[in-house]
Parts: sequence; C-alpha cells; structure tokens
Amino acid sequence: MSQPAHYAAALALIIASLALVAASPPLEARVGESTQLYVRNGALALQRGKSNEAVQHYSTALSDRSLADDRRATILNDRGVAYVRMGRTREAIDDFNKAVELFPEYAATYNNRGNLLLALGLPDEALKDFDRAIVLAPGYAAAYNNRAGAMMQIGKTDKAIRDFTQAVKLLPAAAAPLAGRGRAHLKLDRPHAAIRDFSRAVGSDSRFASGYRSRAEAKLRVGHFIEAIDDLSRAIAFDISNAEAYMLRGNAYLSSGQLESAIADFSRVVELRPQDHKGFEARGLVHAMADAQEPALLDLNRAIELNPRSAVAFAYRGYAYVRSGRPEIAKGDLRTASKLDADNPEVLWARAAAKEASGKSEQAIKVYRKALDKKPGFKRALDALARLGVPEAVEGDRVVDGLGTEGWYVVTNRGRYAAVNRRYPKIRVPLEMMGEGKPRLLSWEQKQRPFRQIGVLTYHSGVIEGPKGPEEMEQAAIIDLRSSSVVAIAPHRLGKKVAGWTWSQNGSVTVASVDGVTDQFQLRKGVPVVDPALAARRARSRNRRRAGGPDWAPWANDGGFGFAQPRSDRRSRKYRKRRRKPKTFFDLLFN
Repeated sequence: MSQPAHYAAALALIIASLALVAASPPLEARVGESTQLYVRNGALALQRGKSNEAVQHYSTALSDRSLADDRRATILNDRGVAYVRMGRTREAIDDFNKAVELFPEYAATYNNRGNLLLALGLPDEALKDFDRAIVLAPGYAAAYNNRAGAMMQIGKTDKAIRDFTQAVKLLPAAAAPLAGRGRAHLKLDRPHAAIRDFSRAVGSDSRFASGYRSRAEAKLRVGHFIEAIDDLSRAIAFDISNAEAYMLRGNAYLSSGQLESAIADFSRVVELRPQDHKGFEARGLVHAMADAQEPALLDLNRAIELNPRSAVAFAYRGYAYVRSGRPEIAKGDLRTASKLDADNPEVLWARAAAKEASGKSEQAIKVYRKALDKKPGFKRALDALARLGVPEAVEGDRVVDGLGTEGWYVVTNRGRYAAVNRRYPKIRVPLEMMGEGKPRLLSWEQKQRPFRQIGVLTYHSGVIEGPKGPEEMEQAAIIDLRSSSVVAIAPHRLGKKVAGWTWSQNGSVTVASVDGVTDQFQLRKGVPVVDPALAARRARSRNRRRAGGPDWAPWANDGGFGFAQPRSDRRSRKYRKRRRKPKTFFDLLFN
C-alpha cells in the first residue's frame, strides 16, 4: 500500500535532518553556526522522541544573543515541551515562564503551561492559562479541549461539555475532543450520548484504542455486552498488554454468561498485574460461579493477601463459601465486607445471594434491589430478581404527572428519569437530559416492515444555552421491541434544526444529526409481530386444512401474518356443497 504524500515528505525531511546532524561537528564547536539549523534539528529530534537531543539543540540556539524576544520565546516554549517529555517539570515551568515574559501574546505557551499545571494537579491555575490562550486565539481548538479537561477535574462537567463541543466544531475530524466529551457524558450518566461520541471518535481514527475501550465501557452500562466484547477485542488487538481492556472484556464475558472466556481474560490480567488484587478477585468470582470452589478460594485468598482492605474480595469469598455449602464461614466474610464498604453493590449482591441460598427470598429481594439502586443495570442482580419471580426490578418509581403519550409515561427514581409502558413491561427507556428542565414525551411511532419491531420515542430533553440564546432540544430513543432494549438515543431537534432520518432496507438507520454529523445505527431486520389472537386464528386455520376443510392462504401485511381465503372459497357456509354420508350395509339392505 502506497503511503500518503505528506507522510513521504515528512519522512524525507527526517532523513535529510539525520544527514545534517551526522555531518555536523560537536555542539561545542557549533555556537557560531546558523541558529535556524539548531531550531530545525531540535524540532526533528522532538518528533523522533529524542527529547534530550532536542534540548541540546534548542539550548545552543538560545545562546544566540541576537535573537528577538518573540523568537526566543518560541524556542523556550519548544524546549519546555522537550523538558516535559523528559519529566523535568521544574525546567519546563521555568522555560514557559520566561517565554510568557518575553512574548505575552504567544497563546501556545499558555496552553502548554496550562497542560503541565493540570498534570501537576493544579487545575485552577491551569484554567487561568487556558483562558488566556483562548482570549489570544479564539480559534485555538487544543486550548478549548484542555480547558474542558480542567473543568472535568474540578467537577464542572456541564461547562466541560461546552468546551469540548467548541473544540469539535473547530476540529470536526479530531478524535480527542470527541472522546473527552464522551467521557463527560459518561460521568453525567448519559451512556447513549457517550456511545455516540466514542463512535465518532473511532470513526475519525480507526486505530484509537482508548476510544474503543471507552465505548465498550459505555455499552456495558446499557447492557450491550456482545458489542462491548467486539470493541474490547479491537482495543486489545492494538495493545495486547492493556490490562484494563482485558478486565473490561472479562466482565463483559461474565455478564453474557461466557464463563470460560471470562476466566481466560482475568487470567491475562493476573499475568500482566500480578500484584493487583482486582484480577484475582474477578477470576475467583467466576470460578465460584462455575462451581470450581477450590481455585476460587485460592484466588480470593490471594486477593485478600494483596489488599486486606478489599471489601469486594471478602464478599466474593463469602459467596464462594456459600456455593460450597459452608454458610457459617461465609457469614464472617460477608460481615467483614459490610464493615469495610456496606454500600458497595458487589457486597450487597453477595449478601443477597447468601440470603437467597438460605431460603430468605423476601430479604434477598430487598438487598438485590438495593444493589440495583447503587448500580443501575447491574446484570447479576437483575438476573437474580428474575429468577425469584419479581416482575418489577425497579422499586420506588414515581410517576411524573401529565407527561405521557400513547401508553408511555415518565417516572422518576432517585433523580433519574425513565419512560415505561405497561404494554412493554420489560422495556425501560432512560431519558438522558441534555439541558435544564424536566423530560416531556412528544411522540411514539412503531415502524412498518421491515422494521416492524422498531419503535421511536421522541421526548423533550431540556433547554441548553446556544450561541443566540436558550434552545430547546429533543431526542429520539430507538427501541428494539423484540429484545426489549434501547438501541440508541439520538438528537432529533435543536432549536429550529431538525435531524434527517433515513431507514435503509439493509437493516440500519442513518441520522443526520442537528450538530452536522451523521450517525448510523445498525438494527436487526424486522420480523412481524404476531399477537396471540392472530396466532390462535392461524392455528384454527391449520387444523381446518388438516381436517379437509377449505384452504386458507397466508397473507403478509404490516401487522404480521394474517389469513384470507382464496377467492374461489369465499362463499357462505349454506351454499357450500355438503358431503354425502357414505351408505352403510344396513342402508343397502333396507333401502
């Protein structure tokens, strides 16, 4: 495959610079040579990752006393970047400070110094530098992106999203601000919005490993386990030593019931991080769930040795003792886990499992629900409640008055809004709010063939601050009625801008979003939904055919499969020719 022209040009430039460096005399003897040459060689060394060599070249260039202040400031800025990469933060700060003194209008120096301050744990000081950089250069996308990172550190996530959005507008093809905004959405419990941003990020950079990993984390929150496994497999392909990716994929395998694959991934985590207790904890849990109690206890004992303060390790070991038929020993571990972290959802789940095993179903249900409250969508808790025959996994729903449409209504539970419908008891649509206000349901549409199982619920998602003042925003939730899951939540309207929807026969929908970016969501091709009455009608028809009655032919329509008689058989029963009863021997003898 041929390389792009700009890549070839850059490579040629690097080769040329190497030749120049090789032919040059030692640095001590080169003080009188052209300063521009040292600056160029310093930049090339910095590109190659040779920060120490770059510092030498920049230092030699700075020895030229004839340099103007602004030129000296730019060289100091570049040397400061080299010092940062070497981990020499004090020298870097000194260079950035000198550069600012010599050239106070150089925005890049403020941005670089702000990044260093942010890395040193000084977000408030970093914000001042980012603010100054943006004032000097209003179109500086990197400064907006970095200021958003500082906002995230001090807890101003909403403001961070605004800065990330501005950076995306300035650099639509850059993956970093999209991924940053996705992390902000995830922090605000908007996993569908996060998935959308991470998808755009990996679309801009197909080798963006952390983007795939972050998207998988968001997909795990909404229960899309198979898709999360695919994303994590891609991330691992780019970085086979990433323990976090193996940990997440192991959890995805665990949630999808693939215990052997989960054990393999957690074993890889143990290999990469032998002193980290989390890998042993996770593998021990899976062993316990697979009824392999001896290796489970070995792993969990090791986890407790590595971290005696781990509530999760004690909870999992208690669960393993319960599974092995030793409830009395389990009580001690579960009691210790509760003392260490009583509100941890994993601890609550283990306690509930112990109560369930002892026959205390009512108590187990209460604790399972408490675990769900701490961790919404907790798969093991949901499975346990379904196993115990609990029709409603969510407790504490409060109906929001006057906010319903076509059977859908809004409920609130501990600050979270959701849309529910008694017709679809397994579906719970999270109403992700993007601005101020309460959600309001606007419309419900069930699509026609071939998307008969797809529904679109549109709702008002708040008022956000736009460039010309407050703007109302609407979002649309795409729902798979067959699997009782939310496929995606996409922006539908922002102010006067309305998204364009294109439904493809290949099983996908393309949304031209209100922010000027096109998103595509893959759907499973529709299968007509057959209601019970129609199914009974179909069975009666089948029985008539078997008994020799009139033939009934299937007729496909948008509502599913119905049945209609052929035109030749559409006649009243009284006009049908009756079958003659065959004569018996008695009839022949006396008639």
